[in-house]
Amino acid sequence: MSFFGFGQSAEIDIVLNDAETRKKAEHKTEDGKKDKYFLFYDGETVSGKVNVTLKTPGKRLEHYGIKIEFVGQIELYYDRGNHHEFVSLVKDLARPGELTQSQTFDFEFTHVEKPYESYTGQNVKLRYFLRATVSRRLNDISKEMDIVVQTLCTYPELNSSIKMEVGIEDCLHIEFEYNKSKYHLRDVIVGKIYFLLVRIKIKHMEINIIKRETTGTGPSVYHENDTIAKYEIMDGAPVRGESIPIRLFLAGYELTPTMRDINKKFSVRYYLNLVLIDEEERRYFKQQEITLWRKGDIVRRSMSQQASIAAQRFEGSNSETASAHAKEESN
Repeated sequence: MSFFGFGQSAEIDIVLNDAETRKKAEHKTEDGKKDKYFLFYDGETVSGKVNVTLKTPGKRLEHYGIKIEFVGQIELYYDRGNHHEFVSLVKDLARPGELTQSQTFDFEFTHVEKPYESYTGQNVKLRYFLRATVSRRLNDISKEMDIVVQTLCTYPELNSSIKMEVGIEDCLHIEFEYNKSKYHLRDVIVGKIYFLLVRIKIKHMEINIIKRETTGTGPSVYHENDTIAKYEIMDGAPVRGESIPIRLFLAGYELTPTMRDINKKFSVRYYLNLVLIDEEERRYFKQQEITLWRKGDIVRRSMSQQASIAAQRFEGSNSETASAHAKEESN
């Protein structure tokens, strides 16, 4: 009778042991919507229970084993059939036999390595999930539960400022400087633009943050550029000798850490793009790569405090002011 779908079946539910206390994080799904998932970090244990509930009480359910898997995989959208697994752990919960009543199975994956951050992009998806399966002769019963993994970094020891020039011979000469080259996801970009020579009529200037997603290798490489932010620096014509400050707050934008050659499948890099537009709609631009990283939760200052501190450090405050900031940070 089970061949025609009238036999015993079951529902599977996966419940984490610390579900009530574990943090959740928003993560973009493939269709562009946002959902909340349980948040994990590299090296954390993943444990919980698998509940197998029989749909028809009193009827037995024959199976060829019950298991749970912890999987980390990368899916390239142009190669949908292939899932590249970089983490694959399996725990057997029950040997082949039969269930005569609903049952709960405990599981634990101890100190699981989760080397990469969860990511959903234009052409690639990196996901982690638990999958519980009741193996059967004709059709398995399975349930998946996605989790989100974030990677935390420490403050980069070397974090030099960025200095560059934009020039058109005898027409335009601009120097611009950003206070550093590596920023955490809630940081403030502080900079200055100096106009040394202006003989063309500039009507607009802006800074863009561009995310460049690269997937594939060799001849099958795909580049996808996405402008994450547009920040207007000035509207109107600058004059020689003028200096314009820049303060760009990153917290309001959807950014991920920089990802380089993840499992030899994809990369995500970020660039600051300085754009100038003259009165004849000609565009001049200069692009510079920056590194983004995620830091752990700390007592957060207000955004104005962050900007003020970054600006003073960048412009070179005196030692008395610097020591006051150090004391403030220690508190």
